[in-house]
Amino acid sequence: MSRIFKLALNTIPRPILIRSSYLVRPFLKLYLKGNRYTDPIDGSSFKRFLPYGYENQRGNVLSPSTLSLERHRLLWLYLKNETGFFKKPLKVLHFAPEQAFYKRFRKLSNLDYTTTDLNSPLADVKADICNLPFEEESFDFILCNHVLEHIPDDKKAMQELYRILRPGGMAILQIPQDLEREETFQDDSITDPKQRAEIFGQYDHVRVYGRDYFDKLRNIGFKVEEVDYTSTLDEKLIDRYRLAKGEIIPVCSK
Repeated sequence: MSRIFKLALNTIPRPILIRSSYLVRPFLKLYLKGNRYTDPIDGSSFKRFLPYGYENQRGNVLSPSTLSLERHRLLWLYLKNETGFFKKPLKVLHFAPEQAFYKRFRKLSNLDYTTTDLNSPLADVKADICNLPFEEESFDFILCNHVLEHIPDDKKAMQELYRILRPGGMAILQIPQDLEREETFQDDSITDPKQRAEIFGQYDHVRVYGRDYFDKLRNIGFKVEEVDYTSTLDEKLIDRYRLAKGEIIPVCSK
C-alpha cells in the first residue's frame, strides 16, 4: 500500500488528489476500523493509520477518516486545549486549507473564516502569499502550515503575513522541521523535481528549514513562542494519536 500512496502523491496533481480523496475516504475508514489508534479531530478509531510521504514513506501516520497527519492532530489539540480558537470571535485567514480542518472550521459560528491559496479548490480567495490582496492588520488569527517551504521568496511571504496580522493577533506557521540542522538549506539551482524530492523531501519544496527558522520569523517582527506541546502530553496519548514527539509549533504574535 505504501508504494501505491507514494506513486499517487508524486504523480497526481494536488487539486485532483483533494477532490478524489472525498470518494475514497469512506471505504478506507470502514476497512481500517478498529480500537488501537484514535484521531482526536473526529474521535474515530482504527486498527492502524495509513502510510504517507512523497520521498520517504512514514508508516501509520495518515488518518483514514480526516486524512490528518501528525502535525494536524497536534495542532488540533493545541488549538482546542490552549487557545480560544473554538470559542472567541475571530477573523481567521487559513492558507492552503487542509481537509482535516476545512469543513470543521467553516462550521464554527465564532469564526469569520476565509481561505486562500493559488491552486487549492478549497480556497475562497486565489492569491499569491507574497502579494496578498488584504489590508494591513486585517486578521486576528492566521494559519499557514507547510506552505513557506514551497515559496522561493519566503522572507517576502513572512513580511506579508506580519503585515496583515492585527496587533495582539496570533499566527501559527508550521513547516517541515529538521531540528538537527542549525541553518536552513536552500539552493535555487536545484529545479529538477526528482532532485528536489531527494534533497528537500518533496518535489515542490525549495528548502529545508533548520533551527534558525524561528529567528527568521523574529527578524520580520514576530514574537515567537517555540511550543513543544507533546512534552505536556502522556506518552500513551502521543502513541494513540500518532503524534510526532518533539515537534515544535511556531506560535507567532504581533
